[in-house]
Amino acid sequence: MKAAIFIVDTGMYKAKAESASAAAMKRMLVQVGFEVKAVGALPQEKALVSSVLRKLADTGAVDLILTTGACGYRASDCAPDALAEAADRLLPGIPEAVRAYMIRYSKKALLDRSAAGIRKKTLIVNLPDSAKAAKEGLEYILPELVQIVETMKI
Repeated sequence: MKAAIFIVDTGMYKAKAESASAAAMKRMLVQVGFEVKAVGALPQEKALVSSVLRKLADTGAVDLILTTGACGYRASDCAPDALAEAADRLLPGIPEAVRAYMIRYSKKALLDRSAAGIRKKTLIVNLPDSAKAAKEGLEYILPELVQIVETMKI
């Protein structure tokens, strides 16, 4: 199983900064058997993010794409919109489950617009903006993500 992780944050993209949340997510994926092929930052530009998601899925380069960041209510928060544009089918249960889990810790989860979907045979999931919420959200849904990826490979 192959994966890619992207932080959707224009500031991090310009600074070429490393993300603590991306590093934590990578460790978690590796522990359950994923080979992480790419970790990086993308600017908050819907067309560009959607293009990257489509390209990775269409070429079969990865089985799972995780994004974090740009999932809120601000005009620049484009990750869920980019995912919806790229996906063949949406999987609303995944972000609903993460929001339901995270609301126990912070009412800010109400403002999260994360999405999930499938393009070809690639699962794409937006995780919440904060590093802590992204890590905890991934921890919560990781067994199901592994199951989906394994099932799609059959």
